[in-house]
Parts: sequence; C-alpha cells; structure tokens
Amino acid sequence: MRARLPRVAAVLLCAALAAPARAQTVSEDQFRVLSPPQPVSSGERIEVIEFFYYGCPVCYETEPHVAKWLLETGPGVELLRVPAVFSENSESFARTFYTLDEMGYIGRLHRPLYDNHHFDGRQLNVEKNVVAWVAGNGVDATRFSALWHSDEIEAKVEASRKVLVRYDVEGVPSFVVDGKYLTTAPLAGGVGEVMKVVDYPVSRARDERRSK
Repeated sequence: MRARLPRVAAVLLCAALAAPARAQTVSEDQFRVLSPPQPVSSGERIEVIEFFYYGCPVCYETEPHVAKWLLETGPGVELLRVPAVFSENSESFARTFYTLDEMGYIGRLHRPLYDNHHFDGRQLNVEKNVVAWVAGNGVDATRFSALWHSDEIEAKVEASRKVLVRYDVEGVPSFVVDGKYLTTAPLAGGVGEVMKVVDYPVSRARDERRSK
C-alpha cells in the first residue's frame, strides 16, 4: 500500500520493496528525477537514503532484502536510514532509532526491533515497552530514556520531518539515490523490482561523478 503525503501532516502508508537483482533491464520510468537535486553527505561514495517506518509491515519485509543488497553493492555506496515522522507512533519509533544510533546499538538492534514489534507483538511504539525492551537487550535503560527525551534527539526527529518534505517522499519505504533519483515499489513496477531499480541510478550517479 502507499498513501500520498500532503504538504500538511497526514497519514503515510507503506509501499513494497523487492529483493536485490541486476540493474540492466531498468527503464527510466521506474524512478523519477528530483528537481532540484539535493546535496549529499557521503563524500566519494554514492549516497542511498532509505526512508522507512518501523510500524510499516512492508518496511519490515524489505529489511532482509536491503541488507542483502547492501552486502552485494560493495563499499562504494553508503546507505543512510531516515525514519519517516508523520504521526505520534512514527515519532516514537524515530526517537528510538536515533537514540539507539547515538548509543551505538542500531547495527545490532535495527532488525530485532522490527521482529519484536511485528512478529512478537511487543508494541515498541510505546515508550515504556521500548525502554523495557532495550534493557532486555543489554542497553542502559536509564541513559536510553534520558537520551530519548533529550533536545539532541528532538532535533534529529525534527530534521527527519523536514527531510521527508524536502525530498518529496510520498510513501515508505522510499529510496533516494545521490540526491537526484527517487524510487518506490509502484514506480519500480512491483515488489520484485525495487532494489534492481535502486541499482540503476546508483550506476548512473557513479558515471555522472566520473564524468565531472
């Protein structure tokens, strides 16, 4: 599913994502060019931004595919995850993502958070539940809670709201390549096409950089 995102706060629904594949059959109507292009922060590596929401079941389904794609695509690409913020539940998840990232645990707990929320029904969008969950996963719950409510994390959540609008993201998961190209499952042509389509503008962006 996918819902359009109005300029004012609204409900953002899920789009589907595919398993990684080769990029040679991709056509240009399977992604769109952003205008104006946005600056990137990845240096010499090609930047790929994944806009996601832990509460989205389709984002949950995409995670193993994204992880596999990242292993296959090599060190010349940098994946940046941006939690979509559009509701109270999504804000809670965004706070959790940024807090775990700040504490150095997001690499270990990103996928388990999805698993335990969706598969185990732990309702990790609720603060008291996620505090208990992180404690059970070896995280200092007192420090986690303090950071979760901190101005630092609040600033990151607010930045996520603005980034969502700046990139004109209409659904999650969405992928932006090198600040120039955006694709989603509907654009890509279905669940089985998204990561193949991501590969195409990655290659295109690499060629564009080399030609400068």
